[in-house]
Amino acid sequence: AAVVLAAAGSRDPDSDVDARRSAAMLSDRLGGVPVVPAYASAATPDVPTALRALAARGRHRVALASYFTAPGRFATVSAAAAPGVAAAPLGAHPAMARLLLHRYDQALTGAAPAHGALTRPPLPAGA
Repeated sequence: AAVVLAAAGSRDPDSDVDARRSAAMLSDRLGGVPVVPAYASAATPDVPTALRALAARGRHRVALASYFTAPGRFATVSAAAAPGVAAAPLGAHPAMARLLLHRYDQALTGAAPAHGALTRPPLPAGA
């Protein structure tokens, strides 16, 4: 089994750093299941290439994790390439709202993370 973390892609090198860091965090969360970042545009590898690379390494049960904030062309095309399960975009998930509020609070206090740094807000009890 493996996971492709599908992101929009950007020419900004910090975008790739964030996607790779998120893929590593997801892999840790999944107990070491390989998670490969891939992109819908402007960066490599694209989603189909990442899927082929995983299949060449014997990883045929591959899920697609969405790193998109909202539905749209990139999310649709990436999900269509998935051979199996494809997650919906993150936008409507309550954790996304918590992250935005957490970042807003950090900005108000001047404690915002450095550019490109990912932080997770504390999860409520039972989450």
